Amino acid sequence: RDINRRIVLNLVRAHQPISRADLARMMGMRRGAVSLIVNDLLGSKLIFEGATGETLRGRKPTFLYIDSKRRTVVAADIRASETFVMVADLLGKPLSGVSSFPTSRDPRQLVSDLADRVRNLLAEFGEREGAVVCEGVGVVVPGMGEHSTMKVLHAPTLGWRDVDLRDPLSAALGLPVEIENSGRACALAQVWAMRGDAASATGDIVFISVSDGIGVGVIIHGEVLRGSHNIAGEFGHVPLSLDGPRCSCGANGCWEAYISNRATLARYFGRAAQETPDRPERSRFSVEDLIQRARAGDAKAIAAIEASARYLGLGLASVINALDPARVYIGGEITSAWDLIEFPLRSALAERTLTRAAADTDIRRVAVSEHPRLQGAAALIAAPSFAAPVVA
Repeated sequence: RDINRRIVLNLVRAHQPISRADLARMMGMRRGAVSLIVNDLLGSKLIFEGATGETLRGRKPTFLYIDSKRRTVVAADIRASETFVMVADLLGKPLSGVSSFPTSRDPRQLVSDLADRVRNLLAEFGEREGAVVCEGVGVVVPGMGEHSTMKVLHAPTLGWRDVDLRDPLSAALGLPVEIENSGRACALAQVWAMRGDAASATGDIVFISVSDGIGVGVIIHGEVLRGSHNIAGEFGHVPLSLDGPRCSCGANGCWEAYISNRATLARYFGRAAQETPDRPERSRFSVEDLIQRARAGDAKAIAAIEASARYLGLGLASVINALDPARVYIGGEITSAWDLIEFPLRSALAERTLTRAAADTDIRRVAVSEHPRLQGAAALIAAPSFAAPVVA
């Protein structure tokens, strides 16, 4: 019965507005049996009835919707420089603005800072919207995590190894907490959000998140690729050149050392990515600022962005040659300059992919305004509520 409840919830989420008759047809069940499940979900306030539809004969169907107004999740995106937080509904739709605070390298201090911010956000949201239930907190991290314990095994940009964030954060908030690698969470959210999309049939996708570091999430046949040691998909630490720039992981020439936000800004200012900016104004300078300068005609800014785009394409060729995905999604601040980076990215990709068809792999930009990392964090809490076997 629990499986059927989840199937109904997932079908309502994916196809709303949807009638009981449509659910019965899609599930291959009698309408009476489906109505019992629907009534149970209505009683639990997980779904609600909305408008009625038109029909040629008989009773007009009443459409069903997910009740996302009274149930929320908190999404947190931990980066080396800043941590971003927002409140979202069960469909991943933002319900509050995105707030941020500097990321402490001390895990205990970060847990304290994050717990305070979550409490404040939920209190402000409750005052504005009335009584709501928070289902939990989803957190994405810039590093490798152990799936069963959710311990952060290695986060190079933060200098962390074997850090437990979930248990102390859950204890501080009294809420369930789920933690995942940023790239995997983004990939999960992208698959979860697809409705009737051709690529969702196989689920063979790759998501590349470009920020202070590089997160890569891989979905093969609808399953997250994790590997035996939870490091599958760490293409950011595959070298483009053994003599390349120093990476946050300590090695030289990693893909991340060429295309992260830090690397792009370092290229513009003529310093190493791991060096501390020599002037305060440079420490506050962002990729968005760099893009503005490029659009204003700054030749150095354009060159820095185009170089990162080329390296992005070269590394992406290795990803495509290895995995041959149906689609690649790219998210991150640098995608705001898609008109500047698409051509050098595609040109570099064509140089290194093994076939012409591979060079033409479907690549889609995910806009910064969609907050893909926060959407991924929200999906960590929201998606399991709808998890169920696929219904054809």
